[in-house]
Amino acid sequence: MAKAEKYYGTGRRKKSIARVYLVPGKGDVIINKRSMDEYFGLETLKVIVRQPLVATENADKFDVLVNVHGGGYTGQAGAIRHGIARALLQVDADFKPVLKKAGYLTRDPRMKERKKYGLKAARRAPQFSKR
Repeated sequence: MAKAEKYYGTGRRKKSIARVYLVPGKGDVIINKRSMDEYFGLETLKVIVRQPLVATENADKFDVLVNVHGGGYTGQAGAIRHGIARALLQVDADFKPVLKKAGYLTRDPRMKERKKYGLKAARRAPQFSKR
């Protein structure tokens, strides 16, 4: 285990970018200077954020400090999970097989499809009427 005070990881999903710092502590997750319970209303999003820590059995060893912007809550939760997984690799490279198998290190490539000309949205065509 490398000796450092802060471990950093950048996570991305959709339009969200999360800068994640792991600091030795008792397991608090602070997102944009607010507690995770305050920031995320849905319980499922809180579970998503904690997944890499639970998988590597580090849930109560590190405090997680996050700056996240862009996108919606779901995208931000995915970005934070990605960032935490990357930061855990800096803590100990032995976590890689566990995180890789669970899919936490893979950047989700799905993005919003662009709007096309002649259409109202990416695929939504104008209403058609025979007469």
